Amino acid sequence: MIAIDTNVLIYAHRRDSPFFDAARRWLTELVDRGELWAIPWPCVHEFYNTTTNPRRMSVPTSIPDTLHQVDAWVSAGAVFLAEGPDHLSILRGLVDKGRVIGPRIHDARIAAICLSHGISELWTADRDFSRFPALKTRNPLVA
Repeated sequence: MIAIDTNVLIYAHRRDSPFFDAARRWLTELVDRGELWAIPWPCVHEFYNTTTNPRRMSVPTSIPDTLHQVDAWVSAGAVFLAEGPDHLSILRGLVDKGRVIGPRIHDARIAAICLSHGISELWTADRDFSRFPALKTRNPLVA
């Protein structure tokens, strides 16, 4: 199962993103193949935080439009992933090996959730996930 990180979700949602076409195409192709795909819950929260925040977006997405997008992912078959019973032990290993400090704990949390659920690949444009070699990542926005 492929999981989608926040940045790819935002790019596929925001028409003003320079990566809109590529992100939208990749996400649409994934859904159209009928494969299981997932979004970690922290990415949903970060998507909402980023798209509705006037300090992060010159024209924020409205609350109804943001929630409608999440509903559209549900309709498209997204599986939402949360922390499991093994979360703390996986997170601890990632933090130790990746020397995670400060706000990078957010990425470690997402990586731990993905690893706990057996995610085969995380689609992300964030190179910080390279700190976690146990999680295979792919940037679908580059050829």
